[in-house]
Formats: sequence, structure tokens, C-alpha cells
Amino acid sequence: MAKRPYMILLGDLPDEPTPPVGIRTRGSPVTRLRLETDDLNPGEPERLRQQREVQAVAPPLRLRLVAPAEKVSGPVVDDGSVAWGVQAVGADQCTWTAEKIVVAVLDTGIDRGHQVFAGMNIADRDFTGTGNGDANGHGTHCAATMFGQSHEGFRCGVAPSVGKVLIGKALDSKGSGTTRALSDAIIWALQEGANIIAMSLGIDFSGDVQDLVESGIPIKSATSMVLEDYRDNIRFFETLAALATTAGPFGPGALLVAAAGNESDRGGTPSFEVGVSPPAVASGIVSVAALERVGTRGEQMKVASFSNTGAKIAAPGVAIRSAKAGGGYVELSGTSMATPHVAGVAALWAAKVLAEDKRLDPRDLAHRVIGNARRLPDLQSVDVGTGLVRAPPSP
Repeated sequence: MAKRPYMILLGDLPDEPTPPVGIRTRGSPVTRLRLETDDLNPGEPERLRQQREVQAVAPPLRLRLVAPAEKVSGPVVDDGSVAWGVQAVGADQCTWTAEKIVVAVLDTGIDRGHQVFAGMNIADRDFTGTGNGDANGHGTHCAATMFGQSHEGFRCGVAPSVGKVLIGKALDSKGSGTTRALSDAIIWALQEGANIIAMSLGIDFSGDVQDLVESGIPIKSATSMVLEDYRDNIRFFETLAALATTAGPFGPGALLVAAAGNESDRGGTPSFEVGVSPPAVASGIVSVAALERVGTRGEQMKVASFSNTGAKIAAPGVAIRSAKAGGGYVELSGTSMATPHVAGVAALWAAKVLAEDKRLDPRDLAHRVIGNARRLPDLQSVDVGTGLVRAPPSP
């Protein structure tokens, strides 16, 4: 077989033994991370994994955004209103301000000119080679749900008080990217001091299989080959998440939040449910399921028909009105829309923890966000995890 490109995650290790703090790999703490790509022959990846400074090795796979399950455009109807998801998670009643918190959204970019982002401290970087901006709209919608400010009497953002925003464009205008672009974006966000990183994207398994089939490989062999690469990428992101969420090469680290995926069809004929998709399935990442309100007030909820199973927590994800790239608002549905609700609530919890404890630990933050969810006794935990994410009580 010919050489193939691989991602190689390398960690600089101290020459002398040190106390057991930070990330420990083969008995030594990592002091700095870097990501390289190299063409490798069969057998070389496994030999590389045995090297002390190599943290993880995996071939880059195609990424796709977790596409909305449905879309409805239109003007804001109720002046002075608050998006139902913001109300459902209690963010409209939370008085903690997150001006010291840095959040990151890794998606299709952002429309910085939208009114809900006016005056915000935004840094963006393109990892797709197509330039900054958001010709797709998915990233703008997710970002505004997480931290968009009130405009025209309507509030769509959970945590509009965040102090700094990092926008990593890991997907192009068609919603396509690679796990290499995502890995670069995660490392960039960590280097820039992100406390919380939100990702509404997944590995395009079927697309990679199709590529191999079109190159002449039989479908059974192609599926087996991509499955092996798929497992390698899950392990890669588990390693990266462990490094990201523990004090070490990136300072205190960050909490990673990702969409569980929309591949299920609970109301179909036949109905079926699919487990959490990567990268959200990787241990160390908070996976998010989507909820739908029953009636118009939202006191009762049910799991969205498309939401994948096995997520750690759930959030509003159906008919979420947020910013539309180019101006105005649009309603979208999906676990993509649920994810920024959790990330925004995490920013509010981070503000509370930082004010009270003077320090942030991503693992402690994850425990607070997941552990303080509102139980949904009528729904199964396999569908909604610990329940509906909730903002912290006001001081």
C-alpha cells in the first residue's frame, strides 16, 4: 500500500523527572504540544506510537457540520422577548457576568457584522483555506445562541457578557472540513486562552467510504478501512481532550462541548436511534442532546426525534431562533443548536466559579454543569443524560 497522510500529536517532555502534576504520558508531564502531518507507510503509525514524545497518531478524516434538522426564516415576532431556549436554561434570570471568560466556537466562521455581535471582542482564524467570514450561516447561528447580545428587543444569547470570543473556522461554506483542521483549531483556541470550546460538527464516515469506493476499492474493504481510521480518530480526540482539560501545556485548560449528532429518527418507519457521533463521543468531551418543548411555554419537554442517544446532558434544540448570517434571525433545529446552550451556561458557571474560587478547573466545571442539570423524570437518561442544563443560581 502507498503512503498516507497522518496527523501526529507531539508533546515536548522534560529531560529530568518532575513531580506528578499536569498531563502524564509514559510517566512524564507534557510541557508543550504541536501537531504535524506526515506521509507514512503501513506499520509506521504503530511504531510512532511507541515513541515517548508521540501522544497520538491518526489519519485525517473528513468533517461535516451537524446539519440543522429543519429551518424556518422570519422576523422576530415579539418585541422585548427572549428566545425560549435562553429562558428554559434559566440564563435570563442569571446575574453572573462572564467578562473574564474566553469562549471559542469552532464551526463555519462568523458574520462579525451582525448586530448581535456589535462591540464584542472577537478574534477569528480560518483553518479551511477559504478565508474568514461565514458563507454558510451555521457558525453565526451557533455563536449567537451562545453569546449574542439583545437586538431589536430580542435576546438570543445565553451568555452575552463573555469577555472574549474566539472563532475558529474549521468548516467551509459547504460545511466540510477535516479532523486536521479541527485539531489545529482546538490547539489554537487553547493557546489563545479559551475556557470553553464549542463544536457542532462530526466525522463524515459515509463520505470517506464513498471516496474509497470511487477510487476502486470494494465497499466492504472501504468500510473496514474507514472504520479503522474512525477508531484512530476517536482515540486521537480522547488524547487531545485529556490534554486540553487538564492543567499542563495550555495553562488551566478548557472545557470541550460538542453536538451528539442528528442521525436518529425516532418517528420514522421503522424508527431507529444512533449513538453519539465523534468527536463528541470521545471521553473528556461533554456531548449534548437536543430537547423540544411541549406546548409554547417550555415547562415540559421531550427529546428531539433526531437527537442521538448516549449524550451526557441535554439542552433546547428545536425551533431555536438566533442570528442569521447577513442580518436578521432564523429558526434552526438540531443538536448543533443545543450545544451552544450548554457552552453558554458553562460560561456562566465559569464566571461563578472564578469569582468564588479565583481559579478554574475544566474537569470541575464539567462536573458542575453536568451535575446541576434539571432532572427530566419522564425521559430516559440514555436520551438526555443528566437532564436539562441550567444556569447557576444568582448570588
